[in-house]
Amino acid sequence: MKLLTTPGFWIAILAVAAAATLPWYVSGYILGLLTIAYYFGVFSMAWDLLFGFAGEVNFGPTFLIGLGAYGAGILNNRYELPIPYCLAAGTVLAVVGGLALALPALKVRGPYFGLITLVAVLLLQNMIVVFSGLTGGEIGLTVPDVISIDADTNYWLALGFMAVSGLILTAIARSPAGLILQAAGQDPVVTGALGFNVAKHKLAAFAVSAAFSGLAGGLVVFYMGTASVGTLINTSVGVQVIIAAVLGGRRTIVGAALGAVFLIAAGELLRPLGGLSTFVVSAVALLVILFVPSGLLGLASFRSAR
Repeated sequence: MKLLTTPGFWIAILAVAAAATLPWYVSGYILGLLTIAYYFGVFSMAWDLLFGFAGEVNFGPTFLIGLGAYGAGILNNRYELPIPYCLAAGTVLAVVGGLALALPALKVRGPYFGLITLVAVLLLQNMIVVFSGLTGGEIGLTVPDVISIDADTNYWLALGFMAVSGLILTAIARSPAGLILQAAGQDPVVTGALGFNVAKHKLAAFAVSAAFSGLAGGLVVFYMGTASVGTLINTSVGVQVIIAAVLGGRRTIVGAALGAVFLIAAGELLRPLGGLSTFVVSAVALLVILFVPSGLLGLASFRSAR
């Protein structure tokens, strides 16, 4: 595989190896912060596959995340099924729900696709409130089981999941199907004229994005022990996922994870500023997006080239 021979691949391996040693010398609080950041990294990488390569702006990534999270959480809460079965069911629900959304949404052009995905998030939020007896409503849903109470174990699991997800998504993006998907995102008319099934490739991308989003959402539930609209489905969460992907570098996959870690880490470092911390982080993100369209990863590549 060409992926294994690229310098970026080995740099990423070294970065993951270095990150794996953090539990030996940082506090449990920092590990918890990074654990969430890694799961958000998967959210952003899955979103980048759909936007960066398929060219479809999904304004509702939390719809897929929420389906996976609540699907897994409800099964564990109501029926006390083992965590692996709950995660598998939540992932399947996210894929089915994602395809059910994508089938009609992909028939429209321009901003209408994004609007449909955004409306899907609002509908899911309302459904959670309406069926509060099942979902926990605005209070949230608690699960009796968690993956582990050990901070080191949770951290290594999140790091490993992000690394494997990044490898798989990058391999998909660099595959022949990924190149067709990228061509379809840039010019669907020409790609279709060349004999490629544009709709099929975009549906496949949506399914893959939904699978990783749903699985990551379920893992967050069994890490935190609870699922709520505010932490997983709120539109502000979706905005953070999108900003992280664009900030890290569109059409890079791995850059999306870098952006997610940067946003969460920067927000925590600037916490002493109080309300100004959000403003500063947002301003920095905006400046990078405006003046460095290739994102943080592109900026790093540019500096190394010089």
